[in-house]
Amino acid sequence: MSEEAVSDIIREILELKGEREAVILAHNYQRADVQEIADFRGDSLGLARLAASTDAKVIVFCGVFFMAETANILSPDKITLLPDLDAGCPLADTIRAEDVRKLREENPGVPVVTYVNSSAAVKAESDFCCTSGNAVEVVRSVSSERIIFTPDRNLGEYVRKATGKEIIAWDGCCPVHDRITADEIGELLDRHPGAVFVAHPECRPEVLRLAHEVASTEGIYGFANRTAAREIIVGSEEGMLFRLRRENPDKTFYFPPGGSLCPNMKLITLKKVLRSLRGLEPRVEVPEDTRVRALRAVERMISLG
Repeated sequence: MSEEAVSDIIREILELKGEREAVILAHNYQRADVQEIADFRGDSLGLARLAASTDAKVIVFCGVFFMAETANILSPDKITLLPDLDAGCPLADTIRAEDVRKLREENPGVPVVTYVNSSAAVKAESDFCCTSGNAVEVVRSVSSERIIFTPDRNLGEYVRKATGKEIIAWDGCCPVHDRITADEIGELLDRHPGAVFVAHPECRPEVLRLAHEVASTEGIYGFANRTAAREIIVGSEEGMLFRLRRENPDKTFYFPPGGSLCPNMKLITLKKVLRSLRGLEPRVEVPEDTRVRALRAVERMISLG
């Protein structure tokens, strides 16, 4: 596509955004050009909460399906758009509401903590939600010494080590983070001896053991901003490079050589954002009963800090 065509698309997006009283949210893993036109960039829950705090009537969520659901859970009075309904999450797809109910039957009385990377239906069956940044704090705050943790086993193992609690973890994972290997990171550390390694807690335990810092997506940005190191190895999705470079133009970033791209995140394009704003479609609407129950789990997490 020519630069002129791209400029025309961006111009119409910005015009329609004003006419529709819309806010455009872009997750950290989105394409660089989509992040460029967004009003806010960040992690899924942070973006949903930001959208809820605005006067916007329309939310255009450039992310994956569960993220748009979370925005709708927090802002049922706003129209929530996901520019491509095929943008799903393999991690969220590993577990269904009936799976959570079965876990409860097998472990009576054990509270369920569910990672925000999950469907609204799964959240609705859970006691608490958590993010990758506050999972440890949420689990510590729950009085029980046994916790059912869904759906990411790697994050569950990280929480187990940090809290010392018994974690009954669902066997799901994020393919992007789970495919990063310790050998890949070891080779990068050997090649760049002055570099530090920061990893997302969705990575495998053996990868996290090599990390100088383990942090959520937003935490990775914070680490990159404050570290004195000039070279940083990042164990997460490569879409993060857009903000990392923008916020730290004097630092060099390396990602695993095997590739750490989420194809679902890359389904959102400027053309699809424009199409969504033109037709106010496709919409994501969580059924009210599910929304209210899912909101309870999210609000419990927020109340715990």
